Amino acid sequence: MDFDYQPTLKGDLLELRPILADDFSALYEVAKDPLIWALHPVKNRHEKTQFEIFFADALTSKALVVIDANDGKVIGSTRFHPFDIDNKTVEIGWSFLARSHWGGAYNQQMKRLMLQHAFKFVERVVLLVGVDNARSKRAVEKIGGIYAGTSPDDGGNDSLIFEICRDKK
Repeated sequence: MDFDYQPTLKGDLLELRPILADDFSALYEVAKDPLIWALHPVKNRHEKTQFEIFFADALTSKALVVIDANDGKVIGSTRFHPFDIDNKTVEIGWSFLARSHWGGAYNQQMKRLMLQHAFKFVERVVLLVGVDNARSKRAVEKIGGIYAGTSPDDGGNDSLIFEICRDKK
């Protein structure tokens, strides 16, 4: 069974749907807040030229847009990423949410919807967190992520690896 990287997932707080080229303006409205990226390895992603690179990759990578179920507004994005499909492992990451939706409930629901979907296809989900990103580390631990080591990301920055296994969720 092939992994579906762009499902539409719905919860009571939010909906995730495949990203479209037309989503750029709405997503950039959220992403232009520099505080969203303050703990991220790419701290200048709030700059339009940097976000354009991120967005182009999001389209290619089949990302998901996060929509507030209450008002239908775009509040962020996330994606699944092939990690080790042969060993039935996928990564969840590249997630960001508007600061108005920080504090747990939205992120937890987003990740739980993604985990439920992923575990239809794989045995293990990994989440990479920047070494200095204490906020994301706590959020991943809240949903059951277990520290499993470190690994360099695509930019050569070390990341913490957290995992959640299907039989332990």
